[in-house]
Amino acid sequence: MKGNKKIEVLIVEDDLRIAEIQKRFLEQLDGFQTVGIAASYVEAKTLIEILQPDLLLLDVYFPDMNGLDLLKETKQQSKQIDVIMITATKEIQMVQEAISIGVFDYIIKPVVFERFKQSLVRYQDYHTRLVQLGQENTHLSQQQVDRLLRKEIEGVGGGGTGEKVYLPKGIDPLTLDKVLEVLEKVGHGLTAELVAKEIGVSRTTARRYLEHLVAEDKIHADLAYGTVGRPERVYIYL
Repeated sequence: MKGNKKIEVLIVEDDLRIAEIQKRFLEQLDGFQTVGIAASYVEAKTLIEILQPDLLLLDVYFPDMNGLDLLKETKQQSKQIDVIMITATKEIQMVQEAISIGVFDYIIKPVVFERFKQSLVRYQDYHTRLVQLGQENTHLSQQQVDRLLRKEIEGVGGGGTGEKVYLPKGIDPLTLDKVLEVLEKVGHGLTAELVAKEIGVSRTTARRYLEHLVAEDKIHADLAYGTVGRPERVYIYL
């Protein structure tokens, strides 16, 4: 995806009813376009070669293939295609194998729209960030690499290890990313009030996210005097 071009998605699912549901889910999300539906190994291989989509929504079991085998082939051929598994398969061995091969996410059927949306929005954020970094430079800082690797976790603090990090109640990963983006853009300290205005939340909400980052040693807080002359916490990105 370049510029404002939509993320192109290929649905690989042999149950056409389920494939149609996924297509309709995608139509409800901005920034995505279903470019095709493949119901078999041959169709999937052909459409991947022709369309070169950004993302596959891939099931595991097909009459003529195992979706994990297609995933392996795609990764081995160095295609810049990401994969979200959407399957009824719950066996731990299958989940572990999919993760080790490099899926972006693993969703268990029946698919709930909110879980589907969460995954696709998180992928959109990752993909957009990757495209932007590719346009800006070819060498990344450790911080930029860490943020990209957060595609595999649900929060901050994994240190780029890929381990799953569980955020405390009341901390949303997408909002947290917005707070981090504001902090990265500003070269000096920010108050909760200024962060709130930048991302469109209440001052109390902004403070909650900033205090979370302080607890995670991601930022530092100092007391300073605000515009009305009373002490106010100023947050600085470490």
